[in-house]
Amino acid sequence: MDVSTARQEHEDGAGPRPEDGPGSGPQQDDSWAPGGARLTTTTRSMLDAMDSVVDGKHQAVRTALLVLLAGGHLLVEDVPGVGKTLLARALARTVAGKVNRIQFTPDLLPGDVTGVSVFNQDRHTFEFRPGAVFANIVIGDEINRASAKTQSALLECMEEHQVTVDGTTHRLEEPFMVVATQNPVESEGTYPLPEAQRDRFMARITMGYPGPEAELQMLRTHQGPLPSSAPVNRLAPVTTTEEVLQMIEAVSRVHVSEAVARYVIDLGRASREHPDVLVGASPRSLLQLLRAAKAEAAISGRSFTTPQDVAGVVPVVFPHRLMLRRRSTQEAAQADATTQRILHSVPVPAGL
Repeated sequence: MDVSTARQEHEDGAGPRPEDGPGSGPQQDDSWAPGGARLTTTTRSMLDAMDSVVDGKHQAVRTALLVLLAGGHLLVEDVPGVGKTLLARALARTVAGKVNRIQFTPDLLPGDVTGVSVFNQDRHTFEFRPGAVFANIVIGDEINRASAKTQSALLECMEEHQVTVDGTTHRLEEPFMVVATQNPVESEGTYPLPEAQRDRFMARITMGYPGPEAELQMLRTHQGPLPSSAPVNRLAPVTTTEEVLQMIEAVSRVHVSEAVARYVIDLGRASREHPDVLVGASPRSLLQLLRAAKAEAAISGRSFTTPQDVAGVVPVVFPHRLMLRRRSTQEAAQADATTQRILHSVPVPAGL
């Protein structure tokens, strides 16, 4: 996109006015304005902190931060030992908020995740004891090792930021983000996530093996035998939950032109009409694609989105949502390739 054209469009009044902003959420703070120095500096500091402990995976680090600022959830999929949990912990430690970790196992119960009502014999009443999801950032380790019943306990949490137990609804803390890791479904003792569960994750990434230099750096910095000596445990918070809420609010105010919005719609329709795709991108996924593109623009220091912002996040937003007509053991790679073909089949809007 011609960035100068988009900037002029925004400055000419095409973007939302302050009074058109969301009616809920934290009170707007102009110091966190999209494209402003404070937002740019804070996001850069968070990226630098995470990069210091996650060697050679800058794009994965950037995507994790992007999902946080877009108010979404992240799914990290790969073989064991490539840093999935390390990435989740690094993101959590940059924010001075409450962090809980859930180790998903076949015997984990839904109540272990959401909480349960316990009878208090002294008061003769039932009291709610919150589960592990009552935190700002929840790390779900090896989520696909739990049964479908336990996995479904996260559906309401992730979509509505609330938990309903015994007919009573309990609000979760804000900001709220789930960073889940999973091993490939071909691994022993795993259960594939249902489509409804995958669709709740804004983005899915794979870590991959680090390059030789990154691996050498890892060997130099991660030699300590004790957990306390791990670099991630020495990572100091960069921001607070209150500031994260301000950044999320700022991202929501990033301008989106009608042409860019239609480009998002065209990508969604192309995914549904592609001959290799049985079920394409849902309306929810298009909304999350747009939110991710706005976060990408904000991290890049701009107050407006471009088609390049949208195209840049499609590879992490679409593939895990596509249901292909031909299933195979290489389904993830096949979905990635199909997404690239969809992306290349949709032209950038004329004049942008």
